[in-house]
Amino acid sequence: MEKLIIYNGKVITPKGIIENGFVLIHGEIIENVGEGEVEVSEDTILIDAKGKFISPGFIDIHVHGGGGHDFMDGSVDAFLKIAETHVKYGTTALNPTTLTSEVEDLFITLDSYKEANRLNTKGAQFLGVHLEGPYFAISQRGAQDPKYIRNPNPEEYKKILDYSDDIIRWSAAPELPGAIEFGRYVRSKGKVLALAHTDALYEEALEGFNNGYTLATHFYSAMSTVTRRNAYRYAGVVEAGYLIDEMDVEVIADGVHLPAPLLQLIYKIKGPDRIALITDAMRAAGMPEGESILGNKDTGLKVIVEGGVAKLPDLSAFAGSVATADRLVRTMVYDAGIPIIDVVKMISETPARIMGVNKTKGTLEKGKDADVVIFDDQIKIAMTIVKGDIKYRETAFPV
Repeated sequence: MEKLIIYNGKVITPKGIIENGFVLIHGEIIENVGEGEVEVSEDTILIDAKGKFISPGFIDIHVHGGGGHDFMDGSVDAFLKIAETHVKYGTTALNPTTLTSEVEDLFITLDSYKEANRLNTKGAQFLGVHLEGPYFAISQRGAQDPKYIRNPNPEEYKKILDYSDDIIRWSAAPELPGAIEFGRYVRSKGKVLALAHTDALYEEALEGFNNGYTLATHFYSAMSTVTRRNAYRYAGVVEAGYLIDEMDVEVIADGVHLPAPLLQLIYKIKGPDRIALITDAMRAAGMPEGESILGNKDTGLKVIVEGGVAKLPDLSAFAGSVATADRLVRTMVYDAGIPIIDVVKMISETPARIMGVNKTKGTLEKGKDADVVIFDDQIKIAMTIVKGDIKYRETAFPV
């Protein structure tokens, strides 16, 4: 196994930023992280970071597509092209995410995932499938197709979980009839459970949390906040996310879904240990603005991409994110004014912990997977390395 040394960079570690630091990679694993010079053998590949940041790879635990493809297209090629698109923007690992659909279409997507996972050699690594829906509150459906939204059915969800062991997380509304029993079953299978597209009151969200709904999917988006019923005010899911200290939250930090003041508020209350930055990107990520499709290329919803976000054709609401991981980091650092070491934690270490892969991913430490990103002060990606293999290199950044 060859050795690779990235040197002369600002290495972002859990303990701080190492100036004039290096990362030594042996095969797929990080062998050492340190400061200054390091002895090298003749067969070692040297990469001069030229003063740029050397960061753990970005982990996107909620992404639907990119590069003109959607995971719901149900093809192996779509999976591979999406992985290849996002690796260019610093993503080294991701969770392919579905939309509400018929079970048969979901099975096609799961079959495609299994084959694509075997063939994926050029893009970001797949960490397992995230099922978003179909058990949602119709009032909080967002751009999800209402004809597929339904309440949890034990016969159905047990069949789905039995069909594939590649499912790693599931998002649903905890207030629905049968949702608590559903949540208990999902957690009994060792999956991450999240509340999403929900109109729950605080008390319902708390019951959900106590029964396994420990993550809030795209925080603020498609979820209840303070409301009035029969003249009385009630707290909602947003307030539950803040009040329940142990609840993790996903944040679409594209600067559009959530403006800078809200990003700052979430950071101030939850802190970097409980926030996972996500793209929630649809097929238009990494593509020119204009018309696009949310979901399956043949049966999905037509949308308009303008101003860095997808919108419904009547421009009445957002219909999806077109963000890439580098944009999330850039927005948090330069728009929200958050220290880069905390921002990187929110897109590497914290999502790794949430998805249970933090023993091998999420930080630059000896013995962990060699997932590394090199970027400059403007968060422009110069190189992406996945398990020791260079997957993307900016043309002007020679090895």
